[in-house]
Amino acid sequence: MLIYIVEDDTDIRELETYALKNSGYDVQCFAESKSFFKACTAEIPNLVILDVMLPDFDGLSVLEKLRQNAVTKSVPVILVTAKGSEMDKVKGFDMGADDYITKPFSVLELISRVRAILRRCSSVNKTSVITLGGIVFDDSKHIVTSDGETCTLTFKEYELLKYLLKNKGMALTRENIILNVWGYDFEGESRTVDMHITTLRQKLGSCGNLIKTVRNVGYKAGE
Repeated sequence: MLIYIVEDDTDIRELETYALKNSGYDVQCFAESKSFFKACTAEIPNLVILDVMLPDFDGLSVLEKLRQNAVTKSVPVILVTAKGSEMDKVKGFDMGADDYITKPFSVLELISRVRAILRRCSSVNKTSVITLGGIVFDDSKHIVTSDGETCTLTFKEYELLKYLLKNKGMALTRENIILNVWGYDFEGESRTVDMHITTLRQKLGSCGNLIKTVRNVGYKAGE
């Protein structure tokens, strides 16, 4: 497993590298984004550990660029930052982060989260196309259509729809959705799910009614 670390703080970078290499991972380090992006053109990592505050390019902008590139859009990213407010985390998750670690953190916490992300990614259902009524979800091409029309979804809307479709017919609680789409350390409110469901239904058009509200529980896809 190849992990890229993008961190300008030498001490933190060395600590992360030491811990990950001792856990059996291959690691490459970068103090700024330019060399990181250059490395991505040569070899795509299995995971990126990304500092938010970089000297040449804001970490969130790096994340956004990764998600906009067809080659790197599915690479899992753990954000590392001294910022710990709820809004900082929400912004990071909404832009496509898979997890979020606030400095200072322990080596054990870092390794645990890295393993959890890689385990989650390796156990993803390999079925790339899921259909429900007029909805066609092609994960390999990262395309969603509703009654033949392409839907432009944000990263979280896409992940939310994928989770609902992979559990078709199952009533999913808001807490369960947050855990699987936003991550276990998300500290926002459950209304975040409601807001994303509303915009997702709107973008699905006539197929939006296939996303059902389960009273006193949460949501489900299909009957």
